[in-house]
Amino acid sequence: MNKNSSGNPGVAGKPPFESAAAAPPSKRSRRFRVDVGTIVSAVALTQSLLLVSLGYWGSQRLVSRIGTSAHKANHDRTEDKVLAFLQKAESVIDAAGSAPSLRPAGEQSERTSELLWTLLAQSPELDSIYVANEAGQMLMALRYPTPAMRHIERGPQFTTETWHYKPPPSAEADVQDRYATRRVETLHSSYDPTQRSWYVQARKAQGPVWTQPYVFAAAQELGVTYALPGKRRYAEGGTQALVVAGDVSLGRLSGFVQQFSSSIGHGDSALLSADFRVLARSDHPGVLHKLELPSGVLGALHAHMLADGTAGSSHDTEFSFTHEGRNYLVQTSSIPSTGWQLVSWVPEDVLLGDLRHAVLLSLLLALAFLAVALFMSLKLSKLVTSPVENLSHIARRIGLLELDNLPREPSRVLEIQHLDQALDDSARSLKAFSKFVPVDVINQLVADGHALAPNGSPRRVTVMFSDVEGFTSISESLDTDVLVGMLTEYFNLATAVFARHGGMVDKFIGDGIMVLWGAPADLPDAEYRACMAALELHVEMDELNRRWVEQGLPEFRTRVGIHTGMVIAGVLGSNDRLSYTAFGDVINVASRIEGINKQLGTQVLMSEVTFAGLQGRLHTRRIEELVELRGRQTRMVLYELMTS
Repeated sequence: MNKNSSGNPGVAGKPPFESAAAAPPSKRSRRFRVDVGTIVSAVALTQSLLLVSLGYWGSQRLVSRIGTSAHKANHDRTEDKVLAFLQKAESVIDAAGSAPSLRPAGEQSERTSELLWTLLAQSPELDSIYVANEAGQMLMALRYPTPAMRHIERGPQFTTETWHYKPPPSAEADVQDRYATRRVETLHSSYDPTQRSWYVQARKAQGPVWTQPYVFAAAQELGVTYALPGKRRYAEGGTQALVVAGDVSLGRLSGFVQQFSSSIGHGDSALLSADFRVLARSDHPGVLHKLELPSGVLGALHAHMLADGTAGSSHDTEFSFTHEGRNYLVQTSSIPSTGWQLVSWVPEDVLLGDLRHAVLLSLLLALAFLAVALFMSLKLSKLVTSPVENLSHIARRIGLLELDNLPREPSRVLEIQHLDQALDDSARSLKAFSKFVPVDVINQLVADGHALAPNGSPRRVTVMFSDVEGFTSISESLDTDVLVGMLTEYFNLATAVFARHGGMVDKFIGDGIMVLWGAPADLPDAEYRACMAALELHVEMDELNRRWVEQGLPEFRTRVGIHTGMVIAGVLGSNDRLSYTAFGDVINVASRIEGINKQLGTQVLMSEVTFAGLQGRLHTRRIEELVELRGRQTRMVLYELMTS
């Protein structure tokens, strides 16, 4: 069975309509004619208007750039404050975690208690600092709801909590007085520090983590925790796993985003968590008491970011969007250690209104000076605009291939006459084309410059067939939309690889691809190029399959067959349909070689002819047993191209 090829023809020939297209133009009157130089004055006005327009456009862009830069500067200041705040909190926890004698219970726990209390007093960023071990023992210094040291001992039936209440912080008080215990309270609870999210996440990550927002057990308000895991060996023997952590309430983060609007007098900013919940926002006063999705302008902005894929992005972005008829400038940036995203937005008219009014006033003044010149140039412009308008209508009809009864446009302007003649010649040439090929491919054929008459000639080519192993079972296990998407991504990748190596994709056959090297144009070293394309295809497919597996999709394992020889290639077809085709035994053999991969358990097979063209430049393996191809009486020597 022959495999025919359809593509761009590569055989040059003389079109049958050449004599008609080359016919000399009809004689025209050579009476008074006007050169373009005589209407320079009219063109000068057009140029002036163009320069004014470009100046206005450039001014608007400059204004927008100034506004964007100002907006970004304020955004960056807010980002720097948030980062500094978080880094300070991290450094305090890191310092506590590096203390050699850190332990939440036992005789040495008092030293740990004094350390945590001192660090908390010097760290207004944190609401509490605590350390817990794997035995469920915990020591916590907290500022809210009341200053206290909280000792926790997890028992088999319940948890014993001992609260040592401290006096309110006072800079004038003595150091020892500030740490003095006013009263002690003991209670039983079900609190288990080893089951809290900050403890579990830190132990699992084996490194520092910022948790998602949650309600603090002691303060009963929303916040986040920075947790740092560690281990300690004690003199009495044994090693215990520890987690040191510190709490930051969302109320503290609200103060930073509020500074964005207060610094420039307009615009707002917000902090979004990794799961797109609002941590803080300047356009809603007060502290957030529950996690919510973005709403209002922030909600519309977030929907825009989800649509273009920038929501949760680790890269800084800037863009504009429209909400309720108002345009906003937006800046976003990522808070690396937490996965949060800082978003700020400002109405464009508020930020740029005064500058744009000044630019508009300058434009109006310039237009006023040009008004008189415009009136004078209108008379001259009609000498050109009227026939050009008529010619544009003719050009549109030619573009739509409406070639019958086209009018002519006589003019005394020399260039207009030339344009009219050129359009007439184009119409007659396209009309001749339309008698041989369908009108919907005429433009492509004309651009390629190929002959439109049936023809063919022998040509030595290297043919490749590729196929996806087990595609039938894959297609039965996937939804249609998913399968089409995977095929499209695969075909895009494969055609790009083949193009880089000079191959011409002949056709797609289901999940298979037929590619030619050496047609329609001669191609030196076609065998080597085809084999290099096969190798690169497998490398690219390995990466694509890796990404698919991460998405829970099946892999595409490609099998390739390559053969080299003489085929008949050229333009063939019926009276009303032509195509570039290649056919012959070489096409069939290449297809059979690809199919034998399944029997041999190989991925890339080539014929002995193709192998000879490689001249030993690539790693191959000879198939020792002569292979019988379906439909052929003689057996063939095949070689496997090693892909790894």
